[in-house]
Amino acid sequence: MSDPTPSSFSAASVRRGAEWLRGLGADADVVVSSRVRIARNLVGFPFLTRASRQQRQQILDLTRTRLLNCGLAEQMLWVDVHTAPQLDRTLMVERHLISKEHAKPSASGAAATPEKAAPAPAADLPRGVAVSLPDERLSVMVNEEDHLRIQVLRSGFELVRAFEQADDADTRIESAPGPAPLAYAFSPRFGYLTACPTNVGTGIRVSVMLHLPALKMIGEMDKVRRATRDMSLAVRGYYGEGSEAAGDFYQISNQTTLGKPERVILHEFEHEIIPKIIDYERKARTLLLNKRRRLIEDTVFRALGVLRNARLLTPEESFSLLSQVRLGIHAGLISDASDQAVNQLILLTQPAHLQRVLNREMDQAQRREARADLVRERLSA
Repeated sequence: MSDPTPSSFSAASVRRGAEWLRGLGADADVVVSSRVRIARNLVGFPFLTRASRQQRQQILDLTRTRLLNCGLAEQMLWVDVHTAPQLDRTLMVERHLISKEHAKPSASGAAATPEKAAPAPAADLPRGVAVSLPDERLSVMVNEEDHLRIQVLRSGFELVRAFEQADDADTRIESAPGPAPLAYAFSPRFGYLTACPTNVGTGIRVSVMLHLPALKMIGEMDKVRRATRDMSLAVRGYYGEGSEAAGDFYQISNQTTLGKPERVILHEFEHEIIPKIIDYERKARTLLLNKRRRLIEDTVFRALGVLRNARLLTPEESFSLLSQVRLGIHAGLISDASDQAVNQLILLTQPAHLQRVLNREMDQAQRREARADLVRERLSA
C-alpha cells in the first residue's frame, strides 16, 4: 500500500471534483446525493462543550491511528483541521467533507463561509478529519459537535448503500485495535448518547440533496414543505443546517433519532417521502415542457448564453445559472453540454476550489473574472 496518510488534496483530485457530484446513481436527475451520518461519543470523555483542550487532544490522538489503520478504505487522507490553512478548510466545506462548524475558527466565533472566512487563531481547538481516497465517499470528523461524526456521501439515490458503508465504518472504528480501549457512550434506555438531544438514540442522520428547479418555477415548493413537515423532516439549503437554498438545491433530513431504528428511518426516506418528491419534480418538468415550453426554453437557453459569454460571475450567479442549465440537460433541451460537466462546475466555481484549480489566491474581483473564464472554457460550444 502507498503512503496511507496524505495531508492534502492533490491538484488532480481538486480538478476532478467529488464523486457525489458526478451524476451517477439512481434517480440522479433529481437526487444529487445521498448522505448518512452517524454521531458517536467515547466513554471516559465529557461532551465537547465541557471538554478541556487536553481532553480534545487526547480524543484526537486516540482516534487518528484507528481511523487510518482499521481498513476503512484503501487509502485515507488525514487533515488536522485546527492547523490547516483557512483556504483548505473552506475547500473541504465546499466538498461537503466537513461542516461549516468544523471549519470555523473555534476561538473567534466567526463562521467560515465560502466567500469570506476569518483567519484561524493560534488557540484553535484540536480537531481533524479522515477522508477515504480517491472516492471521498467516507469522511470522519473528529471533535466536531460530537467526538466522532461518521459520514458517507454517495451520488444519486443510494441511501441503503450509504448506510451499509457508514454502519461498517462505525463497527470497524469501535473494534479497531489500539493502545487503549475505545468504546462508544451508550445507554440501555436511551441508546447512543450525543451532545445534541435530537441525535440521541441511533445517532443517525439521513439526508438527500434534491435539485427541484421545475417545482420552484411553477410555484409548487409548498408541496415539498407540507410533505416534509408531516413527517417531521427538515428542509435546508445546499450547505445543510443554517444555509439557504441556492440554485434550487435542497437538503432534506430527519430531525430526530430517538425511538426509531435505523431501518425505519431509511424505509421512510426510501419508500415514502423521497419518491413522492421525485415524482412531483418530474411531473413539474413534464408540465413545463408540455404547457409552458417557451418559459423553460427561455430560462434554460438564457442561462446557457450568459455562462458561455459572461466576463464576470459571482458565486451566486454561476450557481443559479448552472442549476438552470442542469435542468435543460435533464429535460432534453441541451445536447452539447453534459450533466457531469455542469455538476463539476458547480464545485469548481466555488471560491476555494477556484483558487486551488488556478493555483493562486485571488480577491473577490479577481475571482469573478477567473470564474467566468473557467465557465466559458468548460462550456464552450
